[in-house]
This record gives sequence, structure tokens and C-alpha cells, in this order.
Amino acid sequence: MDLEEDSFIKLPLPEGLQDGFPEVTPEQVRQEIEHCKELCSSLEQDHAKLQMAKEAVEQKTQELRKEGELLHKNLEQQMSLNRDEDVSCQVGFLLAKENDRLKQEKQVLKKKLEEARKRMVWEDPAMMLPALPEKKMVFKGLVTTKEDRNKLTLTPLIRYPLLGGSALITFEKAEVAQRIIEAKEHMVELSCGEEMEELDRCRMRVQAAPVDILLPSDLEIRLAQSSRSILVSDLPSLGIPEEILLDKLELFFSKTKNGGGEVESREFLDDSGQVMLTFAQDGVAEPLIEKGYIQVLLGKGKYTIKISPCMTGHITNLQFQPSRCPRTVLLSGIPDVLGEEPMRDTLEIHFQKASRGGGEVDAIAYVPAGRQGVAIFMEDAG
Repeated sequence: MDLEEDSFIKLPLPEGLQDGFPEVTPEQVRQEIEHCKELCSSLEQDHAKLQMAKEAVEQKTQELRKEGELLHKNLEQQMSLNRDEDVSCQVGFLLAKENDRLKQEKQVLKKKLEEARKRMVWEDPAMMLPALPEKKMVFKGLVTTKEDRNKLTLTPLIRYPLLGGSALITFEKAEVAQRIIEAKEHMVELSCGEEMEELDRCRMRVQAAPVDILLPSDLEIRLAQSSRSILVSDLPSLGIPEEILLDKLELFFSKTKNGGGEVESREFLDDSGQVMLTFAQDGVAEPLIEKGYIQVLLGKGKYTIKISPCMTGHITNLQFQPSRCPRTVLLSGIPDVLGEEPMRDTLEIHFQKASRGGGEVDAIAYVPAGRQGVAIFMEDAG
């Protein structure tokens, strides 16, 4: 291979060597050596340039490879986001569809529940039992006979739900109510008793049913003495407001020299003339109860008042038995065609007539359609 052809630098041959191979002199050899050195130097420079170009190409390749990897990664992320958006759209559509279905199902179940509740109110007397309210009771006097020791007299006060489109009629005589119930269905004229032609008369069909309620038959109460409360009774009539009297009692019983302590609360008990005081700490009430009576300075005078234990209790057993109201009839299926007063008058006029099996009406309650009411049954004094 000709060295000059591979070099970037072309050096002219010495004179005398261009036309063959004549006799070489030492000078020519030295010139040739110098020529070869120059050629070698040129080759080394070319090699260095190529090496630098190679490194630059490799560096550029690395940069392009990293850029390609970054573009590939971004492309994959974009494709993943697109797939997630598609899935989200599908899930969102399915959730919206499922939500609509559940709303429709909820409406259907709500309607069925309302219908079932209406049926249960009238078919199951237990559904008419309201929650027992808390009632503070004050026991006066002492039990003297063994027979009365476990007896407690209750006065019934029953709340009976009355749905819209129904009425309760209480007759003076139980036999009248029984005849109305046995007939079951009644055609009531809406003309309020006026004489009208047969074609001009307007009638409504109502159903009659007995009224069953639950009455307590057995009651057990567990009593416990409060450790921080006392009952104060035998209070004098000073003619001052209750709040002022409570302030004076609290001030007296809050002093340790009077055997008291910090008063947490004070309260007048309804219809008893007694005051309940509750102390903030245990151990204050018991010594006062043991005294039984204590002299209290109220205003300008001293008065002897009674200290009693405060009993708390809760119901441990309550049993009921069904009872039928003998003089009351439930009318249902009453359409909303008249105002409340005219409809009540119409029902009373119709069921007062002996020709239709009725009799004297003692009381009547009517609730128009779309509304609800509560009838209160009390003990029959007659």
C-alpha cells in the first residue's frame, strides 16, 4: 500500500526517485527518512482527529440513546394515561349507571317499606306502642299493708296513631259500636242529611274496624338510692319565687359548717313541694340523710326541714296485654272530598241515625288524607 495514498498530507518525492530505483545516496536516504517522519507525524495527527471524532460520535450516540429512551418512556406513560382515562370513563359510566339503578331500587324499597309500615300499624298492636317517657315520681306516705307492698297504680294514657283518610268515633253505648263493626262497610251520604233526588246524591264507602290497644299488665321497677342526692321537704311557705328559695337552699347546703358541700345541681320536683339537691362529691348526702331533720336559716327565720334519701329507678320488666275499646270504632278509606269540619259533621250525622245502626256519638276525630294524627285514650271513668 502506498503511504501517500492513505495520508491526508501529500509530500513530493525527492528528485531522482520519481523515475524508478536508481542508486540511492546517503543524502537521499536521509531525505526519505525525513519524509517518512513527516508522513508518520501526519498519520498521528489524523489518528488523533479520528479519535476525537469517534468520541464525539459516541457521545452524540449516547445522548441520542438517552433521548430515545426518554421519548419511549414518555410515550409509554402517555399510552398508560390514555388507557387509564378510557378505563376511568368506562368505570365512571358504570358507576353512574349503577347509581341510577340503586336510586330506583331505593325508591321502590322506600315505597314498599311505607306500605308495610302502614299495614303493620293497624295489624300489629305492638307497633302502636310509643317509647316510654322518663317520669319523675315522688312516693308520699308509707305502705302499711303487706298486700299493697308490690302494687303500683297506673293511669293509662295511650297515644294511638291515626293515619290520613281515617276517623275514630266513640259512641255512648258499646252495643252501637259493636253493630257498626259487624257491618264492616258503610255507605255514607255526603249531602249532610238534606233531602235530594236519588241521582243527585253523592256517597262514599268507608270500612269499620275495632280499635285494639296495648295496656300494661305487669311492671317491675328496680330502685337504688343516690349517693350524692337528697330530697328536701317540709319547706316553709315564704311567698318568694322558687329560684330565690333554691338559691338560699344552695347557699346553706354548700357550707361545710352546715354539714354540706359544693352543690352541683338543684331542682324543684313537679307537684311535690320538694327540692332535689345533688352534691358534687360523694359522702356529703349520707350524713345529712341520717340526721333526718335540720334547721335552716331562710331569710330572717329558722325553719326545720326534712332530709330524705333520693331514689332512682329504672324499669326492669314491662308486660302488656291487648285490650279492645268497647265504644270506639275505626273508620278508614275516607276520600278527601270535603273539608275537615264538613267531613266530621257528615260522619257524625250519618252514624247518629238509628236507621243506619248508629247511636249517640260521644266523640269523633278525623284526619284528612295526606296527614297524620294521634288520638289519646284515657281511662273510661264511666
